[in-house]
Amino acid sequence: MSVRVVAPGKVNLYLAVGPVDASGYHPLATVFQALDIADDVVVRPSNTLSLSMPGTDLPVDETNLSIRAARALAAHAGIEPLAEIEIIKRIPIAGGMAGGSADAAGTLLALDVLWGLQTPQDELLAIAATLGADVPFILVGGTALGARRGDLITPLRAVGHYTWVLITQQQGHSTPEAFRVFDENAVPGLPQPVVDPEFLEAVAVGDVGAVVRDARNDLAQICLARHSGARAAADACESLDVPYLVSGSGPTIAALCESGDPEALRAELAARLTGATCLIARGPARGAHLA
Repeated sequence: MSVRVVAPGKVNLYLAVGPVDASGYHPLATVFQALDIADDVVVRPSNTLSLSMPGTDLPVDETNLSIRAARALAAHAGIEPLAEIEIIKRIPIAGGMAGGSADAAGTLLALDVLWGLQTPQDELLAIAATLGADVPFILVGGTALGARRGDLITPLRAVGHYTWVLITQQQGHSTPEAFRVFDENAVPGLPQPVVDPEFLEAVAVGDVGAVVRDARNDLAQICLARHSGARAAADACESLDVPYLVSGSGPTIAALCESGDPEALRAELAARLTGATCLIARGPARGAHLA
């Protein structure tokens, strides 16, 4: 027996960051959108706990978020974490698209089925929140507001479909480093973050162009200043008058295809950029689900 789960990546349509708290975390106000670029998580019965990620050099030991997810779910259920986990990666690695969080969310859902636990959704979300700020959203999917550290999820009324050309880089961008630079440059008295109500209204009525043009990402300029590939991708979008945003802490740039052929836009961007990969993705997509 095996269980396969599809776990989507994400972009942040909006990301406001607040002042670091005493525990070292930042309050966030963010709007997530799940994308149809997804990793597959396959789990099988086993007498041990193991993880494989073919075609990657990512660690598969206790530091991996999927192993931590398996142990957290088993501890919650009071059972031994016995399973073989295989992850087929499609979400860009270290790209600001929550690839590791997607794998953790997919692992939670797949093992919940494999082990016959039937964990209530609110309990699964609570476990997910202990693993990382993006993990609960990946379970929910669609378009959603993230509060607290981004892990308190409220699904949003959202109309419209988005077609993106994702410009991904061979070299990632460190999220902890991005927050470190943010803190170094933060002004005194930084307010608690909120999402602009007019932005939420644009999401609700499906004004796709306004959503991307009015997008906010407090980590974007840090990425663009420190990652030459992301800067080049942003410059290419600007030269074509294509609206774009930085996903999370970057370096992935999501260029919006408002009209016309997305493949033509993908090819045009790919021709202008060296060392980047351009992929077409659509959103919003479902959260983690059984294949």
